[in-house]
Amino acid sequence: MTDEKCVMVIDGSLPAGVAANTAAILGITLGKQVPQAVGCDVADQDGHAHLGIVEVPVPILRATAEEIGILRGKLCDPIFGDVMAVDFSDLAQGCRTYDEFIERMASARGDDLRYLGIALYGAKKKVNKLTGSMPLFR
Repeated sequence: MTDEKCVMVIDGSLPAGVAANTAAILGITLGKQVPQAVGCDVADQDGHAHLGIVEVPVPILRATAEEIGILRGKLCDPIFGDVMAVDFSDLAQGCRTYDEFIERMASARGDDLRYLGIALYGAKKKVNKLTGSMPLFR
């Protein structure tokens, strides 16, 4: 996994709770899609089990919603076809049920979505090309 990289890019203008929720949603979905990134369960000295955690670092980067939208658009280029992307938008955040999300997304244009965050997983070189100039989320 040393040639793989994972990053999350979060809208820096979000309130702390919404930013944390965005990162959590991205992480859960990414974990489902890339289960090999999660290590084995471990035990402490007392024999208590601890579920495996992600084996690769996951830097959280900051961008504007517009920059995240531009990044999302770049992923349509075939050169980035093997970079996995999980995005989370204001449309998704505003839905109360998954059925509502499905229905609203079906009638939404991609250009109309305001992205709260995006997670990328793929070849380190490609992920760096997409996000290398973005600052850490602080």
